[in-house]
Amino acid sequence: MRLASYVRDLHCDALRFTKDDQKERQMSTTPQPADAMSQALEDIDVSRPERFRDDTWQDWFARLRNEDPIHYCKDSPNGPYWSVTSHADIKAVDTNHAVFSSEAKGISIVEPREEDGGIENFIAMDPPRHDQQRKTVTPSVAPTNLATMEPLIRERVIDILENLPVGETFNWVDRVSVELTARMLATLFDFPYEDRRKLVYWSDITTNIPQVTGIEIDMAERQAGLQECAVTFYQLWQQRAAEPPKFDLISMLAHGEATKDLINDPMGLLGNIILLIVGGNDTTRNSISGGVIALNQYPKEYQKLREDAALIPNMVSEMIRWQTPVIHMRRTALEDYNLSGKHIKKGDKVVMWYLSGNRDEQVFPEADKFIINRDNARQHVAFGFGVHRCMGNRLAEMQLRVLWEEIQTRFSRVEIVGDVVRLPNNFIRGISEVPVVLHPH
Repeated sequence: MRLASYVRDLHCDALRFTKDDQKERQMSTTPQPADAMSQALEDIDVSRPERFRDDTWQDWFARLRNEDPIHYCKDSPNGPYWSVTSHADIKAVDTNHAVFSSEAKGISIVEPREEDGGIENFIAMDPPRHDQQRKTVTPSVAPTNLATMEPLIRERVIDILENLPVGETFNWVDRVSVELTARMLATLFDFPYEDRRKLVYWSDITTNIPQVTGIEIDMAERQAGLQECAVTFYQLWQQRAAEPPKFDLISMLAHGEATKDLINDPMGLLGNIILLIVGGNDTTRNSISGGVIALNQYPKEYQKLREDAALIPNMVSEMIRWQTPVIHMRRTALEDYNLSGKHIKKGDKVVMWYLSGNRDEQVFPEADKFIINRDNARQHVAFGFGVHRCMGNRLAEMQLRVLWEEIQTRFSRVEIVGDVVRLPNNFIRGISEVPVVLHPH
């Protein structure tokens, strides 16, 4: 199959990242002390993945916001880059696609090699190409479709919750966060339900690469997984293209005027499928996990929830702000530009740290705290801003709202009873273990 051969020959940076490459890059980086205030300002590198694993990133970003909100890091494992850390400056960059390009070198801090091939998708495109491809699948999450989907989401949430062990310790991430996300992805793609966990696996291997985690992985396994993903969706695409149009994402792409020829562009096809899988997986999944952590960390807020379930919609926005599942997005400057007094040069890497913007005290008083009735929780930038704002943001919010509505009818408390395990990753704020015990009313 032609698509399979494309994937086998795919030599993107992630697949060619060797141990020697990693050692060379690590040797070139400046040592970082544990205390953010002890580091020389010019040597701060906020991209270090261990800080997100250890949940120790807060002081580093706070220092940049206070002292140097548009900060140049001259040396990191992924080369030099600008950090944009304030809420206002992030919005300024995210809305100026004429100067700050997604298409030039992608959306991740990872620096691609010019000689390597790449996977295209519409989030890594600039208008007008971005707009043409995005509008093809946007109807799947239009308000009318979301209203139709809500009963199904509720049915699946209830099934998950009714089958959880009460009074026994289990991993909330696996039994709830991952399972609900897998079920919804299978629904959106009209994917074989019994194979739904493959979608989560493919999402994980896409984002868990050494450049963003600092951990060596089995690249052969990753390549095999991406090949299986490509072949599977190639076959699904052919089936949907031969059928009348439906409202699943594959059918929409196969019949969309701007995307129907992706079948002849294997990297574009695989790229857009992976984008939709990752987008549907990481935001919802890690916000579900992060929400439980937040309520346990701030028990007074949990009491507010118990006393007034009408706070759930606003709480969902606050959970997404507080968790910020996508840590950063990268842009590349297409021309010299003055950004809040800093001279950005053409070709410079500019990284918007959404996680930092959502903790900006100038916008969110007591920003590090989780406050379920926060007045401006919806002003967060966790979904991005401008033309690249997350297409599925309303769907993610609806899943979280329905989940917490159903939790509150059954359980007085979801109690964390062990250590939370976070992932070392500077792109996705991932959580792998949240041991909990359920307490019924």
